Amino acid sequence: MSWKEVEEGAVVKGGTSSAYVVSGWRVKRPIIDETKCTNCLICWIYCPEPAIVRREGAKVAIDYDHCKGCAICEVECPPKAITMVMEP
Repeated sequence: MSWKEVEEGAVVKGGTSSAYVVSGWRVKRPIIDETKCTNCLICWIYCPEPAIVRREGAKVAIDYDHCKGCAICEVECPPKAITMVMEP
């Protein structure tokens, strides 16, 4: 039997993480220092979740319901405006 003859099984749909609150996984949370932020959107590009929010005419913000604390934003931020701090 070839792969073309196998019945379709589970279907994985991408882009559905916005429907779930993932903040319960987090140990650390990102904090943005707005005095250092240049609004380059690198954090928004690299964030694997819908946690970086682009606001019209303003700097980016963090949607903590969708931030799982992976720290990719901190690592990728060119001006080092994002710092991970322990979750309260």
